[in-house]
This record gives sequence, C-alpha cells and structure tokens, in this order.
Amino acid sequence: MLRTRATIIFALALALALTLGGHALADATERPGEGVTIRPAIATWDNAIPPQAVAGLLLEELGYDVATPVLLDNPIFYVAIMQGDVDFWTDGSFPLHNSHMPPGFHDHASIVGMIAEAGAFQAYSVSAWAAEEYGITSLEAFKRPEVRAAFDRTGDGRADLVACPAGWACETVIDHHLDVYDLREHINDQRANYNAAFADALAAHNAGQPILFYGWIPNFTNYILVPGEDVVWINVPEIVPSAVQEGFGDAMVIAGVDGAVSDPLLTGFVANDIRAVANDDFLARNPAAARLLEVFEMSVDDIGRLTLRIEGGESSAQAVRAMALEWIEENRETVDGWLAEARAAASE
Repeated sequence: MLRTRATIIFALALALALTLGGHALADATERPGEGVTIRPAIATWDNAIPPQAVAGLLLEELGYDVATPVLLDNPIFYVAIMQGDVDFWTDGSFPLHNSHMPPGFHDHASIVGMIAEAGAFQAYSVSAWAAEEYGITSLEAFKRPEVRAAFDRTGDGRADLVACPAGWACETVIDHHLDVYDLREHINDQRANYNAAFADALAAHNAGQPILFYGWIPNFTNYILVPGEDVVWINVPEIVPSAVQEGFGDAMVIAGVDGAVSDPLLTGFVANDIRAVANDDFLARNPAAARLLEVFEMSVDDIGRLTLRIEGGESSAQAVRAMALEWIEENRETVDGWLAEARAAASE
C-alpha cells in the first residue's frame, strides 16, 4: 500500500526523535544541551504554535530535552518567566507586551533575538463588497445607522466586531479605540474565543452578510479571507496613541499594505516585533540555547501558512511536529548555520 505524504513526514519525525534519543554518547560539542530539560511556555493564539514547534526541534538537535510547552495567558507568562517557573517562549510581541511586564522584569528576564521584525501587523477588516457598497474607509463609518444595522447580527443595534480575548493586550488597544473615537454606542466588541468568534463571522460572510473583525499578520484568517479580494483593511479615524503606544504614532501609519482601502493605512495598532523571551538564569546556564534564540527567524508568511494548516486539522502534537520538521528540512542550510553558531557559543 502506498503511504501518504503525511505518513512519510510523520515517519521522518519519529525517526529524528529516535535518532536524537539514541545519541547519549554523541560528541558534547555537537549536543551541548545533553542532559538538560527545557521548560517552554506557549501563548493562546494559534500562530504561536509554528515558531515554538520549530524552536523546540532545533533545541532537541542541540541535545536538549524539551518538555511539552505550558499554555499561558500573557500576564501569567511574564510573571512566570521572571520567577523562573518556565524558561522561554517565542511569542513576545513588542511593544504591545510591554504593558504585561511586572516591575523588575528586566532584572530577571530578557527579550532575545528577532523572529520577525515588525512582523505582527494589526488592523480592522471588513467584507470588501460592504466597504464598497457602504463607502467604509474607517471605523467612523459605523456611526452611520445604515452601516450599524448592516453589521448587527445580534440585534442590539450595534455593529458586531470580532475583537481580542482578555489577556492578549490588543483588547486594551481596542478598548482605547472604542473610547477615544466615541464608538461604544455603535460597535459591540465580542471577546469570546477568537477562533470561535471568527468562525461565526466567516459563516455570516459566506452567507452574504457583512462582517467586521480585528485581524493580524501572521494568522490563518488572511488565507481564508484574502485582503484585497474577500476583505479590506480599514483605517481608524485618526492616530491617537494609547498609553502603551506613546512614542509609536508613526508606526501606526503604514504604507504599501496589500488589501488596504488607502495608502498609507492608519491602522491604530503598532506593527509589533515577534521576539523570544527567556529567563536570564536559563540563558546564562545554556549559552547554546541562548545563541539559538538570538539567531532564530521565521517569515510571517511561513508562520501564517503553517497556522492555516493547523486550523485546517493538522493540530495534533504529531502533526505539528511533522510540520516543524518539514520546515526545518526546507530551510536546512540556514538552520545548520544557526546550530553551528549555537554550538560555538557553548564551547567559548
């Protein structure tokens, strides 16, 4: 019987795991992490999974035993990493996450490397046909009764917005927008599980109803509802930074955005850097892991496409591991360079 591609990929993943496990006598310079268990954490949004999975496999290639990541909300993670309860995650989004850092954070933990510089683009999207029909170019349009009514699926007289769950930090920026632009009476921000809320909005969109949602890159939503085709990014009425955005006003006006209603686009959100965050004691004890986190990168498109596969059903631990292994093999020359740097750091 012919084996499927998924079966072959899983077999490769299993083979790698067995190979790594059998290298107890390998040269210490090749596997400087031998005998050390790493305790990663992972955030609650789906596109946190691909970078964490890839980083975990690379750490295994360095000899580390990588425990199953602990799922944590942002505020809890930044306390846990500071206290040394976990060792690292690849889910830092800055400057957005600055507000989650407790006092004294930088005395015990560090932001490390740059997985994707300005990679976390954020803005509001609406159905493309509705933007044209109702002349929607910014959130200001939702003050018009006919626009509110068109986007009201709950019957409360306000347009429904798929927003951020509590603890993501973007919910505080959305709160700021609703207040500063006087939109509380016009927009109903839904803060349920994001994937479930988006699935409900997607069903409405497919049924011909207009939808409004907070979106970001990288995420699977951009491959299901393509900006410029199915949906368009819209502006905020004007740039009014929140407390956590002070000093980043220019970073909220972004030119050349595909699928935007204007160029530049006034997003109202800072395009955040995706970065690893790690406990300082962990970094000091593990120079190989520290160097790997410093040089590790993934493109936002790769993260988004892998996230789409996860959302499409490749969500088991085995499937995610196989996807991560596939990405590593596709980027093997670059990856080997990172691993060489990590091994060199351990021997200094």
